[in-house]
Amino acid sequence: MRHRSVADLMTPQAVAVQRGTTFKEIARLLDEYGITAVPVVDDDERPIGVVSEADLLRRHTSNDGSETAGELMTSPAVVARPEWSAVEAARVMEERRVKRLPVVDRSGVLIGVVSRSDLLQLFLRRDRAIQEEIVEDVLAGTLGVSPAAVTVEVADGRVTLSGTLPRRSLVPVVVRLCESVDGTVTVVDRLSYEHDDAPDGTSAAR
Repeated sequence: MRHRSVADLMTPQAVAVQRGTTFKEIARLLDEYGITAVPVVDDDERPIGVVSEADLLRRHTSNDGSETAGELMTSPAVVARPEWSAVEAARVMEERRVKRLPVVDRSGVLIGVVSRSDLLQLFLRRDRAIQEEIVEDVLAGTLGVSPAAVTVEVADGRVTLSGTLPRRSLVPVVVRLCESVDGTVTVVDRLSYEHDDAPDGTSAAR
């Protein structure tokens, strides 16, 4: 299985500003591009901070005299790497309470931006594509389970598994791998098994 990475989901050629970009110009860019934040880069195109709608509103309500991106920005910038998975990016967004992450290469140079809406694209994946990946990659390719043994139904990202596996120990493995398939929202386990190979099993069928 190949999971889509930040590089696959990000918006390349991100809108960015310099330290000296003014309050009004930043507000105009946010409105023009329909974005909620913009990275601030140095002369080498490396992010040094981020100015968000919240930063602009904070300045407006506090009237502290901040007028440029360098004065308004939240620093240091919280960034993502292109090879990160969507889960890694989402975790950082949640932990740092941000909606967008500048994406940088190994030199720290800005190469794009990934947002919450970009990550949500995973869950717009077609049900048929999810089903085919589970049948062909998870069951047949990874586990060597005959597709005839397990019925895979997908509706709006909800995966329902039914059928009989040869061993009990395979059930949680199948469920876990299906949960990790891009686009899967939840997995309903209706699987049975022929042999109980758990340490305390009684070899009873399920």
